Amino acid sequence: MHQRSPVAPNHAAARSSGGVGRLGSILSIWAHPDDETYLAGGLMATARDRGQRVVCATATAGERGTSDRVTWPPARLGRIRRWEATAALAVLGIGEHHILGLPDGALADHRAQGVTWVEQLLTEVAPDTILTFGPDGATFHPDHVAVHHWVTEAWDRLGRPARLLYAAATPEHLTRFDEAYEPVGVYMTEQRPTGVASDDLALHLQLDGSLLDRKLTALRAIATQTSDLLSIVGLPAYTAQIAEEAFIDADAELTRPGPTRGSTARRAG
Repeated sequence: MHQRSPVAPNHAAARSSGGVGRLGSILSIWAHPDDETYLAGGLMATARDRGQRVVCATATAGERGTSDRVTWPPARLGRIRRWEATAALAVLGIGEHHILGLPDGALADHRAQGVTWVEQLLTEVAPDTILTFGPDGATFHPDHVAVHHWVTEAWDRLGRPARLLYAAATPEHLTRFDEAYEPVGVYMTEQRPTGVASDDLALHLQLDGSLLDRKLTALRAIATQTSDLLSIVGLPAYTAQIAEEAFIDADAELTRPGPTRGSTARRAG
């Protein structure tokens, strides 16, 4: 039985709760611990506060998510990131978390296993709504893109049994934070997302008040991934960057024009 978590009232929850409430039970599928909190932390916390079931699933433990392999060898980092994920999700009110444990950075090599895993999750959890990456993986990370394809393929093969929402960003958000994202190497290729117009979004949350503080607290629990970034960009800028969450229906995204939906080549200069 899933208990309703108490929460202090705030404006963002009031604005978004109706749309979130219509999502029903949620299965949130990602590549690394922290993806779910960055892209859907406010949405999932709001759902839990409404008494909705939220299950998170992560393909890897994120054991290679560092540039300092001496301090953080894979076995150590993977172990710590599992603990961090548990702490972050507890802040969001989520107690159901599955980590498959495939190799971080190599998900594209495990398509068959990944699709089978997603199919099993969809069958066992039977969610009303699925959350995952859009075609650009938010940052063009190959693992993110691989999970996008796994989820989409499994969803389609099972007859599209739930509503599928892809994480997105608006053009306004991308323009506002372009100068902040570039110096810290957010994107993994020369491509850059173009964004999804607000009118095309299925759900668009602007977090503030206690809900934004809650997401920030969850992200700070993932210290191996967020502490250095926080020290570089500063708390006010970081908080502004994480305050927006946006999603597009898969059916709408998959019919948008363009050979690489949601992306464009890197600007010269």
